[in-house]
Amino acid sequence: MTTTLRIGLLGTGPWARRVHAPALAAHPGVAFTGVWGRRPEAAAALAASHGTRPYATPEDLFADTDALAIALPPSVQADLAVRAAEAGRHLLLDKPVATTVTEARAVAEAVERAGVASIVFFTARFGIAEGEWIGRAAAAGGWFTAHADWLGSVFAADSDSPYAASPWRREKGALWDVGPHALSLLLPVLGDAEHVTATRGPGDTVLLTLRHAGGAASSATVSLTAPRAASGVSVTLYGTSGATSLPRRQDGPEVAYERAVDALLASVRGGDGHACDARFGLRVTEVLAAAEASFEGEGEGEGERGGGREPLT
Repeated sequence: MTTTLRIGLLGTGPWARRVHAPALAAHPGVAFTGVWGRRPEAAAALAASHGTRPYATPEDLFADTDALAIALPPSVQADLAVRAAEAGRHLLLDKPVATTVTEARAVAEAVERAGVASIVFFTARFGIAEGEWIGRAAAAGGWFTAHADWLGSVFAADSDSPYAASPWRREKGALWDVGPHALSLLLPVLGDAEHVTATRGPGDTVLLTLRHAGGAASSATVSLTAPRAASGVSVTLYGTSGATSLPRRQDGPEVAYERAVDALLASVRGGDGHACDARFGLRVTEVLAAAEASFEGEGEGEGERGGGREPLT
C-alpha cells in the first residue's frame, strides 16, 4: 500500500453526496479514486464535483483501489461488499450491513476469508463526544439498565428530509434505519444481547427490550414517523455510580465519518481489528432480525448463531 489509501465510493445518493464523498475528498490519508453508481449520470456528476472520475462497473473501481466505501441500500451493499472483499479490498460499510442475517453473515465471512480490514460506520459511535462517553461508560461498568429514544421525523407529515424518498427506509422502517444506532451505543456498554423482543407502536415506531450478557436490561424506542416537534435522540444509563446521559452532538456526521476513515486506516496499517467491524455489523443484524421476528409472530427472538455466540431467544 502507498502512503495514502486509495478509496473508491459505491453510491451516489443523498448520504453519499452529503457525507461520504466530501469526507473522502478532504481526508489527508486518502486518495479519492472514483465513484460508481447505479445511475451513471449521477456518478459522473458526483465525481466531477470532487475532482475524481466515474467508473462504469464496480469491478473497474475495485481494480484501481485499496478500499471501498459503500453508501447504498443494505441489500445492494451486502452483495457488493462480498465481491469487494473477494477482490482483496478493505471495506468502509454503512449501517446496517444488511437486513437479513444470511446476507450479513456472507459479508463477515468474506471479510475474514480475505483477511481485509472492515469498519461499519455508526454515526454516534464515531462522534467525538459520543465516542468518549461510550469509552467512559464501558470502563466504569456497574450499569443495570438503560433506555434510548431515537426518534426521527423522516416520514412524518411535516417532514422535509432528503431521505423521505428512500425506498428501503420506507419498507424497513425505523427498526432497521435508526435501530442500529441505538444498538451501537447499548451493546458496547451493557454487553451482547442475549434476548430481544419488539412491540409495534404508531407509524413505524418500535419499542425494543433487551437482556444483556452481564444481566443488565435495556429498552429503546425508535421511529422515523415522529412529529418534528417530538424528534430527537437521548440515551441514559443507570448504575451503581448514578445516571449518565449521552452528550448532545456538537458536530455534524462529516466529522464522525472522518473518524471512521481514520479507524479504517489504522486497521489497515496496524493489522488489528476494530470493535465496529463486519462481525459487529453481523451481530447488530442478528439482534434486529430477532426483534423483527418477535413482532411478526414468528416466535420470540429467533436469532441465529453468529461468531460463536448463542442464538437470541
